[in-house]
Amino acid sequence: MSTQRGTGPRRVTVADLREMKRRGEKIAALTAYDYLFARLVDAAGVDVVLVGDSLGQVVLGLDTTIPVTLDDMIHHARAVRRGVERGLLVVDLPFLTYQVSRQDALRNAGRVLQETGASAVKLEGGSPEIAETVATLVGAGIPVMGHLGFTPQSVHVTGVRVQGKGEEAAERMLADARRLEAAGAFSIVLELVPGALARRVSENVDIPTIGIGAGAGCDGQVLVLHDMLGLNPGFAPRFLRRFAEVGQAASEGVGDFVKSVKDGGYPGAEHTFE
Repeated sequence: MSTQRGTGPRRVTVADLREMKRRGEKIAALTAYDYLFARLVDAAGVDVVLVGDSLGQVVLGLDTTIPVTLDDMIHHARAVRRGVERGLLVVDLPFLTYQVSRQDALRNAGRVLQETGASAVKLEGGSPEIAETVATLVGAGIPVMGHLGFTPQSVHVTGVRVQGKGEEAAERMLADARRLEAAGAFSIVLELVPGALARRVSENVDIPTIGIGAGAGCDGQVLVLHDMLGLNPGFAPRFLRRFAEVGQAASEGVGDFVKSVKDGGYPGAEHTFE
């Protein structure tokens, strides 16, 4: 693999993702919220590391992403940056950090890049107003990933359900995707979208689509790390595959530790300094 200034692996860029789509090579994306997990997913070859505002639920114990603040995102993204050498680091802009005005969006997105070392930001929606915000950020040199379908920051309006059902809704989503592409977005996440529609969107834009609960027709896939590792056992939507049961193993390990401390088995003589 080529290197950058001889210091390590060359980082994935937004241009690389477009080239991957052109070649038909699938894009693998995962979330990360701390240094150790970031180092793990990056070393495993993940192309995009997303510091998602999903940290509200899986790290902070919140019910939705809405209470997550910009400072929360920056704090976690700084830790993740230290663990990522290769993957493209993308950070979610949280609720009300980009919807009020384009000036707010530019200021907040700029903070994210300056204070974390991330390469790009992600924001939700595809309305003309959001597209204008995307164009403003891209015009200032800030790469933007879009997000259509179920948008968690709008959960109180839409509920948690599949989006884009019916021809009218499908046409609207396709128009939103084209609008985001025209505004300069380098990629679009499609969440909880019918598989046929996700494939249709993917075939009608030149930028990569990354699906979550959107079928196999997208140009890549993303999952929340804690979900796919089995660390969040109460969350089991149909689209989720658990690729490991880390939660179960951790629970058993902690239980063994407690038992060993209680019965005097740990620390043993071999772990005692004389």
